[in-house]
Amino acid sequence: MFHWLEKHPFLFAVGVFVVIAFAGLVEVLPNFAQASQPIIGTKPYTILEYAGRQVYIHQDCNACHSQLIRPFKSSTERYGHYSLSGEYAYDRPFLWGSERTGPDLHRVADYRTIDWNEKHMINPEALVPGSIMPKYPWLYKDPTDINTAYATQVAAAEFFHVPYNVPIPLKNGKTTIIPLAPNLAAAHAMALKEAKAIVDQGSDKTLQEDVAHGKIPQIVALLAYLNQLK
Repeated sequence: MFHWLEKHPFLFAVGVFVVIAFAGLVEVLPNFAQASQPIIGTKPYTILEYAGRQVYIHQDCNACHSQLIRPFKSSTERYGHYSLSGEYAYDRPFLWGSERTGPDLHRVADYRTIDWNEKHMINPEALVPGSIMPKYPWLYKDPTDINTAYATQVAAAEFFHVPYNVPIPLKNGKTTIIPLAPNLAAAHAMALKEAKAIVDQGSDKTLQEDVAHGKIPQIVALLAYLNQLK
């Protein structure tokens, strides 16, 4: 047999390639699959966070901001621990981005408060002199699309088996449950409750009054989304 292989070097090379490729798959795929599993502390999106993520995508925030901290000293010193694949387990689509006209936002909630983001979105240059980021005044008026957010949440639960209504382990050893509303009316009520908790951490009285009257401006949903990026 070995003499036959020596006489057919091309087939010998193909055989070697197949064996090495198979061995590589056996070694790499299990580790890759394990690394892509949700890490401890990674939670599914709430209804309001999903709505805020839609606003983030609709406003093309990912065109100027990445959500992927590279494992380089220059990145980790500024933005925190480098990103892990398991942290994106519930992201569809991924919002890694490839442009950093603005800073990376993957852990923005670790160093920016809701109140800071609330003021920054209406007038970026007031907080960051020289900022080229545009103002987003319409986000403080336009209503949040809770219907689409709820549909996205239900689809994630049914088709991708995202764990709603079950205990999620946290880094402190405790657990939490991210609820999935049983119907659209309950989803709206749930989103409004979340919105109240968000605006209470800000200082914009108009937003607080809007939420108190049952309205959820898009900026409130976006603030909820940004506040879970950590």
